Amino acid sequence: MAMPRVGNKKRLLALLVGVTLIFLVLIIRIMYIQIVQGPTLQAKALEQWTRDTTITAKRGTIYDKNMQVLAQSTSAETVVLRPNQIKEVNVTSTAQALALLLDMDASEIVKKITDAKTNNKSEIWLKRQISSDVADKIKALKLAGVAFTIDSKRTYPNGCLLSQVIGFTSVDGLGLEGLEAKYDKYLSGTNGKLTRETDVNGRELPLSAEQYIAAEDGLSLVLTVDSVMQSFLESACEDALEVNNAKGVEGIIMEVKTGKILAITNKPDYDLNDPPRNDTATLQALSRNKVIIDSYEPGSVFKVITLSAGLNNGTVTSASTFYDPGFKVVDGQTINCWKRPPHGAQTLAQAVQNSCNVAFMEIGLGLGLEKFYDYIYAFGFGQNTGVDFSSDGKGIVIDEKYVKNVDLARISFGQSISVTPLQMISAVNAAINNGNLMTPYLVDHMIDSDGNIVEQTEPQVVRQVISAETSAQVRTILESVVSEGGGKSAKIAGYRIGGKTGTAQKYENGVIANGKLITSFVAFAPADDPEIIMLILVDEPKVASAFGSTVVGPIIKIVMKNCLQYMGIQPEYTEEEKASIKKNVEVPKITGLSLTDAKKQLQKSGLSYTSDGTGKVINQLPKAGELVDSDTNVIIYTENATKEDTTVIVPDVSGMDALAAQAELKNHKLNISGSGTGKATKQDPAAGSAVDEGSVVTVEFSQ
Repeated sequence: MAMPRVGNKKRLLALLVGVTLIFLVLIIRIMYIQIVQGPTLQAKALEQWTRDTTITAKRGTIYDKNMQVLAQSTSAETVVLRPNQIKEVNVTSTAQALALLLDMDASEIVKKITDAKTNNKSEIWLKRQISSDVADKIKALKLAGVAFTIDSKRTYPNGCLLSQVIGFTSVDGLGLEGLEAKYDKYLSGTNGKLTRETDVNGRELPLSAEQYIAAEDGLSLVLTVDSVMQSFLESACEDALEVNNAKGVEGIIMEVKTGKILAITNKPDYDLNDPPRNDTATLQALSRNKVIIDSYEPGSVFKVITLSAGLNNGTVTSASTFYDPGFKVVDGQTINCWKRPPHGAQTLAQAVQNSCNVAFMEIGLGLGLEKFYDYIYAFGFGQNTGVDFSSDGKGIVIDEKYVKNVDLARISFGQSISVTPLQMISAVNAAINNGNLMTPYLVDHMIDSDGNIVEQTEPQVVRQVISAETSAQVRTILESVVSEGGGKSAKIAGYRIGGKTGTAQKYENGVIANGKLITSFVAFAPADDPEIIMLILVDEPKVASAFGSTVVGPIIKIVMKNCLQYMGIQPEYTEEEKASIKKNVEVPKITGLSLTDAKKQLQKSGLSYTSDGTGKVINQLPKAGELVDSDTNVIIYTENATKEDTTVIVPDVSGMDALAAQAELKNHKLNISGSGTGKATKQDPAAGSAVDEGSVVTVEFSQ
């Protein structure tokens, strides 16, 4: 037998090596496909063999403190298309039928179906959260490839109630504003999934295996807000917005000892079920919670802080006296009191009742910059309140190193400092709550789907700012403001009310905006042992008599009385009150009458009144038909704004020194804001301008 040649052996070896290499490459390729590409290919196969349906987690409910539903998720049907089940000849007719019922463009639906077919998508969502009526009409058509899935829709049973606090979600259920945004991770829960086997056309296979992963529902919020008090506040603020033709109205009610926010509102507002999503600017403006975020110059309400600091520091006592000549010169600048003629000699209590600027400048300057600023920061100004909301304003406090005596004097009566309404009410609350500054909060606790409490918010004392003894003095003095002083418009027979009015100027482009004011009133009750405190602001009231006492006082009275009665706090009438008060007096309709006839009607009903001018009556507060006590004061709004009667001509003060300029402007019923020393070289408004009585004329002096 012949032996193989060497050449054949080499060829055989090469063939063997080649075959081995081919098998090695195939093995490596198989391993790559199985190990590296395996998960991806398996996922693609599963995508072709199965269809996943998302099980939407139920978003948590938002309740008020009494478990009244404020926001909830309800089931809604979503139209789903399965393109592989729609024959080419039926695409157009199916699209046209759906377009009519869904208010969509038929060509848009055709494009969605065609694109899905091209990309081999087994299912697409066409329109979400349709009404059950529309869903029933579509189902009746029995269109091939048209199915439904259960979706979740956010609804708000009370419409506008608490709109800037609750906020809203996207169509996908993502929290976008307010508490819906702040607590989104708790409310949203975790979605589940249902996986079913399907054929090549996406149809479910009978008796096929399925995998179900349950959704985990979100937690629910139980707020500190009482929807009854909220309705009291919103109704009154809506009236204030209308009768004062105001730019806006803001209000807040807090529980004194805990810091719980019982009610909070901003007017105008919007319906949470129908937010103006297509108008971004309008939506941002209406959904902005100004009570918590925006700052303003507080005016005389801030005097409560100056009073508290002065008493606690010993700068003043209840026996202190003051003399108001009508102005005070600080750093060469003349700063006027608001009243003409001046208040003259006063006790401390009288100075607070009169809201005397001069007296408070003396208290502030007596404290000194360092000590006064210690109290300003201790009361929480210039810093976040810690409220559990999506935003939390700080306000604006001038850096201490830039503050001069003239600035300190103005801060003493509420100018040259900017605060948020929430900061302001929290600070006043500390002044009357034994000195305890509380962290305000909106969410009392969170519960799971079984009602178990998952997380509880406890009242938190930030710090004690003043002593309990000082706080008691402050309560007594503020009670006298309502019983005897400028806050009488909020006096309620049978109840002890404390409070302070405020009227603040507004600025535009860094200068005072003539005729634009923010009027406010803070009040608490019962004055000896406060349970609730409230602050209401009316922004730019367009009435002749724009003061906290005249504009906001009557609103505070209505809300406070309703709240105290709702809380079950019974009135304790004095013998004098018992003899004079009649219950359930019906307010007569006086709109459309002349002022003279309107007054006669009110006198006939035994009601007192305050008028903002002369002429025909265009509005009234309380409204006609409301049942009130006979001690109620009816505010009469007339068509004559009396602007012409209060217009004065600005005199020329050029060349005058500060005292002479102040006297000249005072003779024309105008106020002065001066800077510099020497002779007047510039004034604004210019000499000869027509302005309202009481307007501020800015005068620059130089050597």
